[in-house]
Amino acid sequence: MNPLRWLLLVLCAASLFVIWPLWPPLLLAAWTAALARPLLVRLENGLKGRRRAAAVLSLLIFVVLALPLALVGVGVITGAQELFATVKASPSATVALQTLLSSPDAPQALPTTLADLAALTQRSGAQGFGFLSDLAGAAATAVVGLFIYFAGAYALLVDSTSVWAWIKLNSPLQPAHLDRLADAFHETGRGLLVGVGLTTATQGLAAMIIYFALGVPRAWVLGPITGIASVIPMVGSALVWGPISLGLFLTDHPIKALILVGLGIGVISVIDNLLRPIYARMGALKMPMFLLLLSVFGGLAAFGTWGALIGPLIVRLAIEVLAIVQEEKQVVPA
Repeated sequence: MNPLRWLLLVLCAASLFVIWPLWPPLLLAAWTAALARPLLVRLENGLKGRRRAAAVLSLLIFVVLALPLALVGVGVITGAQELFATVKASPSATVALQTLLSSPDAPQALPTTLADLAALTQRSGAQGFGFLSDLAGAAATAVVGLFIYFAGAYALLVDSTSVWAWIKLNSPLQPAHLDRLADAFHETGRGLLVGVGLTTATQGLAAMIIYFALGVPRAWVLGPITGIASVIPMVGSALVWGPISLGLFLTDHPIKALILVGLGIGVISVIDNLLRPIYARMGALKMPMFLLLLSVFGGLAAFGTWGALIGPLIVRLAIEVLAIVQEEKQVVPA
């Protein structure tokens, strides 16, 4: 390998190292641009230009979808971490179920004036400064992520064709192989965001409404967790609403417990059976459900929260590369 190729390898690795911390919003931006492309074509004719159409569509996605989901996601993740820590500290399963249905303590109010900030500092000292630093760091990370997502979606909506042509021209892989990997990439995005995402969101919303109606504490956290559990084979959403109903029995609410069991079987589970095939046709992911679960949980263990996206993507691309290699072996030379 000549020195120029070594230099290219080093610079490519350095570029990947620099961009890697921003991969979650970039990945979501790429999938969003691919899903929104049919709408972009329609808007392009009406607004007389692709850049105008991309700007309007990106702003619409940001305001209507990305920003609300980001705010809700931060709240749910924070509440889930607090809930899991509380349940984990319980000395027995019975106490854990009772804790699950106990009203959470009122959260500490954020300082809104200089007097409140001074009082917080006086009460907590270094802990108060640490709290404010963590809050500022989380807010800055969220703002940067939303900006990268918004800018990335706009750039890909405008220039994805030219970017893809440049990748084909400069990549060492064959164009036909790149097209297949691109199809697998977009298939994973559709499958996760549409097929799996809509199923979990629908069941989570239904469960959250039921929990609110029955007066279950932390319904806004338990609802999304119920939706996420719906992808687990055999048990599904019953993995969450079942223990909640048992906890209602233990806390002297047998009527509510029976109602929750009936609604869990007759509403939440029925929603899964009715809508999952529809969502699967909209965004089919060519992976067995067990392998999808392995890739999701493995991604969570390896990369944290965002590993739920990159884990299935890596496995799906690996499946496609294996298929390409197998097909190349079967080609008989002339």
